[in-house]
Parts: sequence; C-alpha cells; structure tokens
Amino acid sequence: MKTILVDAVDAFVSDTGAIFQEMYDLLETYENKKIILTGANDEQFKMFGLDKMPYEVFSLKHDPEKTDQKYYELMLEHFGLQKDEVVYFEHNLKAVESAQSVGIVSYFYDSGKKDLDSLKEFLDAKI
Repeated sequence: MKTILVDAVDAFVSDTGAIFQEMYDLLETYENKKIILTGANDEQFKMFGLDKMPYEVFSLKHDPEKTDQKYYELMLEHFGLQKDEVVYFEHNLKAVESAQSVGIVSYFYDSGKKDLDSLKEFLDAKI
C-alpha cells in the first residue's frame, strides 16, 4: 500500500496552523499511511501548529528546501521507502518538479482553487 505524502503549509494546514478540514476528511477515506512534508524550522514548526498534526511530520528545516531533489532522497531514506511506494501532492510547482525528478509520482495541488475533486482523482488513480 502506497504512502501518501502530504504538503503541509498552504495545503493541509494554513499559515495560521488551521487544518484544512475537508482535505483531512478526504485523506481519512484512505487507509494508506500519510506523512506530512515541510521545510519548517523549529520556530515555524510551532507557529504553523505542525506539532499538533494528525499524521507524522517530516522536515529538514530548509536544509535542503523541498525544491531540491536531495530533500526527497533524504526523506525516502529516512523512512526506508522507495520512490514507487509513495505518491505526493504539493502546492509549490518547483517542489513538485523536484520530487518528480527523483521518480516520485507527484501532483500539483493549486492551493488557491482548493480542488479536492481533482486531488481525489489523482489519489484514486495513483494509489
């Protein structure tokens, strides 16, 4: 069963720390493990409420950023996962491209549109 990698700030959680409830409800319809990915440092971790998330949170504290493919290589290594064992959605197009460059099936989630129907279609097709 594939692990769902979830973008943190500006997708799953707002910059004030509020969880996007409708996205949480959608993710809870899948039995798959979920991991929230962020670049937040210790101060941002608390500011965005990432210490109160319902899923495990992974951060490299901006070293490197999610726009660097090394972030995804280190994340996969940390969890003992292979690129074909995960799917990912992310609001930053450069981060999506970075994840794709290491072979992670990724979806650009437009945080302005909040199109959960398209996200569900992606998840249904890829997991």
